[in-house]
Amino acid sequence: MASTADGALGPVLLLVTRLNIGGPATQALQLAKALSPEFAMLLAAGYPAAREGELADPDVEVERVPLVRPVRPATDVVALRSVRGLLRRRGVKLVHTHMAKAGAVGRLAALGTGGPRPKIVHTYHGHVLQGYFGKGRQSAFLRLERALAKRTDALVAVSPEVRDELLELGIGRPDQYRVIPIGVDLRPFLALGSSGRPGALRRAIGLGPDVPLVGSVGRLVPIKDHATLFGAIARVPGAHLAVVGDGELRGKLESLSRELGIAERTHFTGWWDDVPAALSDLDLVALSSRNEGTPVVLIEALAAARPVVASDVGGVRYVVQDGETGWLCPPGDVEAMAARVKRVLGEPGHSRQLALEGRRRVAGRFGSDGMLAEHAALYRELLDD
Repeated sequence: MASTADGALGPVLLLVTRLNIGGPATQALQLAKALSPEFAMLLAAGYPAAREGELADPDVEVERVPLVRPVRPATDVVALRSVRGLLRRRGVKLVHTHMAKAGAVGRLAALGTGGPRPKIVHTYHGHVLQGYFGKGRQSAFLRLERALAKRTDALVAVSPEVRDELLELGIGRPDQYRVIPIGVDLRPFLALGSSGRPGALRRAIGLGPDVPLVGSVGRLVPIKDHATLFGAIARVPGAHLAVVGDGELRGKLESLSRELGIAERTHFTGWWDDVPAALSDLDLVALSSRNEGTPVVLIEALAAARPVVASDVGGVRYVVQDGETGWLCPPGDVEAMAARVKRVLGEPGHSRQLALEGRRRVAGRFGSDGMLAEHAALYRELLDD
């Protein structure tokens, strides 16, 4: 079993494209912090794009590498060399990649280190093989993922649905996969009352406690398909929408709200530091994505006992069970989403019961302790091989 001079196993390198606000960055920081005593954890990441926001932990040092999300061949070659040099310089025994670009660059770097290569783990928090790119680029990415999966020691999927989608696409073998649900520190959300509202968000946007308020929390990027949610809100008279987050599409979405006649009912807050408090001000949390892995915002919303409506894509149904803990609708279906939003707002008692059942289920499934324990067991298994 590979160990360092101080007795820790590894080193283990966590490589993330960027630490933008979201599930992959949250998990990488948790792993780096919690597993360091046993595995000599290292965390390396590129920089997030403007307006994405970046997560950090004062106890976790991040080594910067020139990873960028877009496909840029010249920059990507520099990143490949940088990561390969890092693997050699630090004597990395296992590299665990997160997100598509880090997954490609990190695995290629590990395969080309020369001599005994590090063990390789890649986590699919979702995938970019549907809904992100045109057919030509999507086909190229699919071929690359199939080839890299063959050389990867373990593939981690954050839900059975993500695993099954990848297997249907010919990526990896069933025996390579481990399903390890994302782990979230749910304590701040579980501590919230089922109906109490602190009111900070509503005060900031000038709304009283009795105004119906739907919330969208996350990055403003194409894959989140905010246009469907905006179209649904336009069909729900009197409902307001809080857009909590930021990103490249903010300007276009502000224009869209004016075109749809809902500008006065749509409130762009930017990134909000106290997410639990923001959620507690919402009557409903909505997600209209065209593709998702395991959406952290829905886990947090249910932990906060907030009713949810979401598009039925990727691993969403692993978090939200339709008619049991929330409501699902087909992706891109404005009328269906509008109908679900009207139902939640029109049946607050029933919606609250679903949300409370959702709180019970996510508390048992998505806590961080189980996620950390399963990763530690996987690392031990591979390093002992």
